[in-house]
Amino acid sequence: MCALESQAYEAIARTDKLQRRAASHQQRRGRANQSLSAKLRYANPHEEQAIALADDVRILADWLRHDVFALAGPACGDRRDLFDFGVAELRQRAPLCAYRLDPLCTFLDNHRDQLLGFADKLDADLAELATRFQVSQDTLRELLRLQQLSDTNPRRWQGEAKLRQQLHDRFYDINEAIRDVADRTVRASSLVENLNSRLRNYFTLRRHLGADYLDLLQFYLNHHCFDRSECPDRVGKSPAQLLTGQTHPHWLAMLGYQPFSRN
Repeated sequence: MCALESQAYEAIARTDKLQRRAASHQQRRGRANQSLSAKLRYANPHEEQAIALADDVRILADWLRHDVFALAGPACGDRRDLFDFGVAELRQRAPLCAYRLDPLCTFLDNHRDQLLGFADKLDADLAELATRFQVSQDTLRELLRLQQLSDTNPRRWQGEAKLRQQLHDRFYDINEAIRDVADRTVRASSLVENLNSRLRNYFTLRRHLGADYLDLLQFYLNHHCFDRSECPDRVGKSPAQLLTGQTHPHWLAMLGYQPFSRN
């Protein structure tokens, strides 16, 4: 998104520069510069297109982030429909910046189920709570939505007051159960994203290393020693060493290679 915004600002700057040059030429010579006028006829629509594209993609990205991927959102089936709609809108705009938007659309298409995996689990958790407390899932989703609002937002307290009247003495237990589900869902999501961020750079090489790549990656990560850690006791040790308490040679030596050493 930042790249598209940068392109829009660059287009604005180019158009502004051309306009100032054209105005200066008109003032000095008393007539328009045909070359500058031709460039402006091209720059003006290009500027408008760049601004519109950046605005549209920003709106779609914010909508996906705050509605489709939000913890307090609709059921997973509805999220999938909304997700597909958002990706379709991006694809319509992809020809305007194909080298950036085409890979993004392909990634979103190929990873929809993984990206929305948390929503399936959330649906199951809410269904279990609905059965346990004998309330509708809509009521639970509304309570989850209210919990995501700021403590200073008056709509939160107004909404919770209505639910207290509806749920009576069950409100506290249901509220705590929803909070527990939310905490587990957010924590799981952050762990997955943390893991993905660590592995993402390795995955770009998979097509070059064949089907055995994941086994090799697993071996490397299990036997590669930590260069740094928040726990000093882990520095210089591998996950396998920490798990078993036993030392092992360098992971390359374990694969039959002779590690290079500088004399």
